[in-house]
Amino acid sequence: MSDRTDSTSIPQDAEAPSGSRRRFLKTTGLSALGAMLGMAVPFERNLPAGFVPAALAQDTGLDLMAGKQGLIVLGDRPLNAETPAHLLDDDVTPYERLFIRMNGLVPQPALDQDAEGWVLTVDGEVETPLELTIDDLKSRFETVTRRLVIECGGNGRAFFQPGTSGNQWTVGAVGCPEWTGVRLADVLKAAGVKESAVYTGHYGNDVHLSGDEEKEVISRGVPIEKALEEDAVIAWAMNGEPLPALHGFPLRLVVPGYPASASQKYLNRIWIRDREHDGAKMTGDSYRIPAYPVAPGTEVPEEDMVVLTEMPVKSVVTFPQTGAEVKAGEAVEVRGHAWCGKGDVAAVHVSLDFGQTWQEAGLEPAPNRFAWQRWRATLTLPQHGYYEVWARATDQDGIGQPPLSPVWNPRGYANNIQHRIALVAVG
Repeated sequence: MSDRTDSTSIPQDAEAPSGSRRRFLKTTGLSALGAMLGMAVPFERNLPAGFVPAALAQDTGLDLMAGKQGLIVLGDRPLNAETPAHLLDDDVTPYERLFIRMNGLVPQPALDQDAEGWVLTVDGEVETPLELTIDDLKSRFETVTRRLVIECGGNGRAFFQPGTSGNQWTVGAVGCPEWTGVRLADVLKAAGVKESAVYTGHYGNDVHLSGDEEKEVISRGVPIEKALEEDAVIAWAMNGEPLPALHGFPLRLVVPGYPASASQKYLNRIWIRDREHDGAKMTGDSYRIPAYPVAPGTEVPEEDMVVLTEMPVKSVVTFPQTGAEVKAGEAVEVRGHAWCGKGDVAAVHVSLDFGQTWQEAGLEPAPNRFAWQRWRATLTLPQHGYYEVWARATDQDGIGQPPLSPVWNPRGYANNIQHRIALVAVG
């Protein structure tokens, strides 16, 4: 896969850290604007004193890519980048290898790692509306740490035929970090969820691509029954460190089993609704799939689209790297991870002969519900030549990954096609 970036993006200043752009302008003046943008600004003299140009008012986060390792940039406004499969081999996904899915611009407090004055509001269909600081969360509720898979709803979109619009994720818009925070259910119970509650609505302070701070970037939610399960976490730390700017500092939701769009970054409000939430990217065809199977390319009426909830069962081969050479006639370990929106995976099988026969892989139990599970298999390539390893995970209901793209949908969500890697037997 090649490195794909948006060639129309504003050049980024490699010298000034992204979090200090406003301070940079204040201290050096607008005479430096052209240098920062890398181009002439013909009407620069007309900019009012103290005015921050839109290109620099907020940051996409591209400067923070220096802390990532081997990710492939799909676009930089908003910033989206996926992880090659062989870099997902860790049991706990490190920051350097966790995919990036932004819907808007990184808010300034996240860039500055400044949580002073941060308040989480819980309101709507509750008996006791709450306003909680991060210290309140830490002191009033039990702290939990869990490994939880987070996966973009569009992961696998590149494999749909015909193709659909949106970021062309292959298999790398997924990861399983360790999250620390409090149970969402505990907070909601403290607020006293009313019987009229139907859905949650999540809000953050990320900034719209237009720079208009009044516009919603993304505001999604989940059925109240899902929110009250014990697995979802309001997290302030990832892998033992404060949340990074790209992943939701200072607070984010992690709602495992559902597309990552429900795991609101930069979380500052949870609105309990008496109806299905209708925030930004909850309506139309955003994160929605047809209510019934449709032929590829079908235009589906909006009223026949339903919200994508549980993600399908999936697996990925993380070792060896695709294209690797191995010794013919010698055993080689093949391994990866499997996960499912319903919880634990039941089994993983691998094939060396293009799906004609299957061998069951060893599958380790999850350390907690909704963590991905390590699988391993030992294979022997009988003679020199080209081979493919196919992986197929099966959920607890006996539903497995298909060899070809699953039922088509207009926006290319929830593709769980079997992952395949190439191996070359030599010697």
